[in-house]
Amino acid sequence: MKANTMLNYIKNVIENMPTDWLNLTTHRLDIYDEKLAKVQFTEQLENLFNKNDFTPSALKELPTAYDYIRLGHPLSCVLEWTLANLQDQKSENVISFSSKTMPVLAILRKNLLENKNTQIAYTGELPACFDAETLRNIYGYTFELKQVEKIADIPKCNGTSIFLSQEDKINAIDSNPNVDFFIHLHGHLGSVLIVNGTQNENYVSDIQHVRRRESIAMTPANCLTALKALIEQSSITNKQRDTASKTSVLESVTAITATQTKPLVASSGLSIQYAILMGLIHDALENHKGKAIKIVVPPNCYGGTNDQARRVAACMDNVEIVDLLVDGDNDMVQSIDSVLTEIANQDAIPYIIAEIPTNPRVEVPDLIQLKEVLSRERKTATGAIAIDPVFILDQTFCPNVHFLGKEDILSSVRTISFASGSKFPSGGKCTAGYCVGNQKTIALMEKIEMHLALCDNEATNLQYEILAKQLPSMNQRIIDAYTNTREFVNFIQDTLPGAKINFVSEELAEQGFTPSVFSLDLPTKGNTDAERETYKRALNLKLIHLMITEIPNESKFCVSYGQLKGCYWTIPATSTQGTTKEGDKDYIVRASLSPNLDLELHKKVFKQFVASI
Repeated sequence: MKANTMLNYIKNVIENMPTDWLNLTTHRLDIYDEKLAKVQFTEQLENLFNKNDFTPSALKELPTAYDYIRLGHPLSCVLEWTLANLQDQKSENVISFSSKTMPVLAILRKNLLENKNTQIAYTGELPACFDAETLRNIYGYTFELKQVEKIADIPKCNGTSIFLSQEDKINAIDSNPNVDFFIHLHGHLGSVLIVNGTQNENYVSDIQHVRRRESIAMTPANCLTALKALIEQSSITNKQRDTASKTSVLESVTAITATQTKPLVASSGLSIQYAILMGLIHDALENHKGKAIKIVVPPNCYGGTNDQARRVAACMDNVEIVDLLVDGDNDMVQSIDSVLTEIANQDAIPYIIAEIPTNPRVEVPDLIQLKEVLSRERKTATGAIAIDPVFILDQTFCPNVHFLGKEDILSSVRTISFASGSKFPSGGKCTAGYCVGNQKTIALMEKIEMHLALCDNEATNLQYEILAKQLPSMNQRIIDAYTNTREFVNFIQDTLPGAKINFVSEELAEQGFTPSVFSLDLPTKGNTDAERETYKRALNLKLIHLMITEIPNESKFCVSYGQLKGCYWTIPATSTQGTTKEGDKDYIVRASLSPNLDLELHKKVFKQFVASI
C-alpha cells in the first residue's frame, strides 16, 4: 500500500515537474543554501508528499538540489528519495552514479586512506570496465574479488563488503547483513549504491565527494528513465553507444582544436580531468619508476580542479601538490619557470594544470615566453637532463583558440587541452567535457583513454547528441558573446570609472582570445581594510540582486558560462572557488554574457546601480 502511494505520487511529480529539472546543468544561487544542499530539497519534497501536493507551482518553489548535476540534481534526489523510502532507508544512504565503477572506487578510496580491507562480491560477470589489475597497481587500492551464486552466499569479512549486481529493474531490494554496500548496475543508465546499516553512514559524504569531483550523478535524462521504469515496474533495455553522434562530436572537436590525435569525451570537465591525471600518473609509474610526481596547480583556480588534484595526491605517497601563483601580481611564466627549476633539481616529474585565460582574473600570459619556459632543458642536481613537463591546459574560457595544431604555439611542448562541456561546447545543455592532445602526447592519450574507460566516465548517448548539435555553432557563439561582453565592459568603464575590470585587452582579442566573462572589482570606501572589504562584499550582492530582480528572464545568480542566452552573475569566492583556501579567494563579481540577451536593458539597470551608490 505504501509503495503504491509513493509510486503514484512520483508519477504525478514527473508529469508536473519544471522543465529545468531535466534541462538545467548549473544551480541557481538565489534558491541555493550550500550548507543545506544535501537535505533541503528532499525535506521539502517530503513535506509536499505528506500533503499529496504535486502542483507545478509547488514543485517550482523547491530549492536547488545539490551542486551542478555532478553531485546531484532534482531528479537524482527524487530517484534516491523514492528508492530509500521503498527500502525504509534514509534518502542520503542511496546514491546514484552515471558510472558503474565509480561507486566502487569511492569506497576503495576511503578504505585506502583508513587502511581497511575490502571484499567485492558479485554474481555473473564483473562490468567490462572493471580493471582489477590497474586499480591495484596504479590507484593503490587493495581488495579481494569473490564470485558468488547468490547474495545469501556472501560471507562475513574482516573489513568492508560490497555486493555488485547487474539489475534490469530499478526496484531490486537486497538483504544480507554481511554486506555493507549494495551496488546495482543498471546498464547504460549507470548505478545505484545503497548504504546498508548505520555503522556505514560515515561513508556517505566521502562517496558523494567522489561523485562530485571525479564523476557525476546519474544524469537527469537517465534518472527520468529510471523513475519511469520504477513506476511501471518495467525492465530497462540497455542501449548501445550512439556511434553517429560520437563520430560527429569527435570530428567537430578535431576541427575546432586543429589537432590530429583522437579526442576523448567524458561525462563532465572534472571526469576528463580525472582521467588525464590518472593516465599521466600511470605513465609515470611505468616509465619513471621511483620518481616523485609533482602536480603543479594554481591555488586560486577553479575549486573543482584544485580539490581534485589534492585528492589524487592524498591517495599516493609519491604524488605531491606544488602551488603555482598565476594571478594579479604574479606572472604565470615566471612562476612556471621557478617551479620547474625546483622540480628538475629534485629529479621529479612535473604535471602543470593551468587555465588560459585564468579564472576569475581573465589573464593571458605571454605565449612565446610560455612556450620558451616550458621547452627549456633543465638539469637535475646531479647534472642529468630533467624530465620535461606535461602542460595540462584548461581552455574552458576560450575553447576556440588553437594551441596544439602542427603550427601552433604549444605544438612542440607535451600539452593536453581540455574544456568543460557545460560551458560553450554544449551551450549549457549538458556537462560532457572533452580533451585533446598534440602529436607529442599520443602515448599519454592512450593511457588517459584507458582510465576514462576504467572509471566508466565516458559521455552518455544524450550528451553526445547534444554536443553533436551544439559544437558546430560554438565558434560563432563565442564571437557573438564576446561582442556583447566587450560592449558591456566598455559601458561599465565609462559609467563607473572607479571600478577595476579584469578582461582581455583589444590586442589579445585580435589574437583570438575572446572570452565572454569578466570580473569586476567595485569601488569601495571605509577607514580600514576590514571596513572597505565589508562594504565591497555588500556592494557585490547589491549589484547581483538588482540585476536578477530587474531582469529575471535573462539575468541569473548562477556560476555558469557559455550559455545560449541570458547573463550570469556570481562571486567566485562563494561559488567556483568553494574549496579554495580562504586567503586565495576572490570576493569580486564575475559576470558572463551570452550571444543572446537584451544588452541595452542590462546597461540601463547597471546605470540604476551606479546612481544608487
